[in-house]
Amino acid sequence: MSAEQKPQPEGERLHKLLARAGVASRRHSEELIRQGRVRVNGQVVTQMGYRVPSGATISVDGRPIQQITRRVYYALYKPPGYLSTARDEYGRPTVLHLVPSAERIYPVGRLDLDSEGLLLLTNDGELAQHLLHPRYEVAREYLALVQGHPTEEDLDRLRQGVELEDGRTSPAQVERVGSQGADTWLRVVIHEGRKRQVRRMAEAVGHPVRRLIRLRIGPVRVDNLKPGEWRELSPAEVESLRRVSGME
Repeated sequence: MSAEQKPQPEGERLHKLLARAGVASRRHSEELIRQGRVRVNGQVVTQMGYRVPSGATISVDGRPIQQITRRVYYALYKPPGYLSTARDEYGRPTVLHLVPSAERIYPVGRLDLDSEGLLLLTNDGELAQHLLHPRYEVAREYLALVQGHPTEEDLDRLRQGVELEDGRTSPAQVERVGSQGADTWLRVVIHEGRKRQVRRMAEAVGHPVRRLIRLRIGPVRVDNLKPGEWRELSPAEVESLRRVSGME
């Protein structure tokens, strides 16, 4: 019988174990299982909720994993031109080229290729999942240089929510903070993590983004980091992230 036909009555659930081992977030770990990329004791497991028996060997894409006891947390100033992913099939540079770590880490969410600023990296899959879950509405603060000079009516539309192809956005904090030639700097705080959300919001009101910098995720700020620089989060910052993401 295959492993997916023999769920175990005891043991940790497979997707949670993968997340705790730093393979991926719980959500991504579930996707790895669905895709048949995870084996337990040599057998493919595709059953959600499968409990791993004590002492079992687990592999992902043919590579064995081991449970990780040390959690690591990094803040990176992602420069433009780097992919917010652990690896790229075309060999393009990723954020992991910038943060050397003995542990297997991955980015929490994404910044698109042309965007810059704060990106968190960790091997704590549970915290990553909570930070990304829309239920917890973790704040993300940006500086956006947009084309032209938005009117107060344009800003109100952003504050109240705009219609995108994947639905209406939640209310946002938006204020004008300066200008640069024919363009305008906006401070934008959102509580969602949709793909390219700030860029799409700005386009929806007719003022495309020329430059986008993420300043903050929850209580953690990019502060004095320069593009390409990184630092470890302090224990106080980690605890604050746990609180705002509903883990405590």
